[in-house]
Amino acid sequence: MTNEHYFSGTPESELKLRSIQATIAGQAVDLTTANGVFSPERVDAGTRVLLSSVPAPPPGGNLLDLGCGWGPIALSLAADAPHATVWAVDVNERALDLVRRNADVMGLSNVNAVLPQDVPADISFMTIWSNPPIRVGKNELHSMLQMWMPRLEVGADAWLVVQKNLGSDSLHRWMDDEFASTLTVTRAATNKGYRVLRVRKR
Repeated sequence: MTNEHYFSGTPESELKLRSIQATIAGQAVDLTTANGVFSPERVDAGTRVLLSSVPAPPPGGNLLDLGCGWGPIALSLAADAPHATVWAVDVNERALDLVRRNADVMGLSNVNAVLPQDVPADISFMTIWSNPPIRVGKNELHSMLQMWMPRLEVGADAWLVVQKNLGSDSLHRWMDDEFASTLTVTRAATNKGYRVLRVRKR
């Protein structure tokens, strides 16, 4: 038993692939997940709440899935916005390999699954969709949001799903304070114990 987390850069456990059926952008598809990544058995409840709460993504430009895991959000973005470039970002190399594999299976050539440092610094995003890794801890989570939220295009929205009992309301308050001069944060939806936060770049 290794002491690894889905936010480990390189999971130490032996890779064990598994096939699951998931519904992505209204399409039932057979995809591959593995141990050592977030929610390998299914599309997790928070991600399902997010995907059912967001508007259609912008049809073009750069779109970001922050903390992509094996890829359900990135794949949805790419399928719904085939002319956009989707950046699937994670620190977990195993997760990124799975995103690439699943994008290939779905015939999605507009997905770039990369480490955070491999996103060009001059790129800004027409939207950010994220089920952020709350369990990395508050400091790490705040650092991540401080890095990526300012990269929204002016007038663009980020959509974050956070479990209510894992601190969605305190995260909302923190973002209100941290980004008071540039971003507006509102609660867009509440469902199944999750909050969906809308973050708009002014």
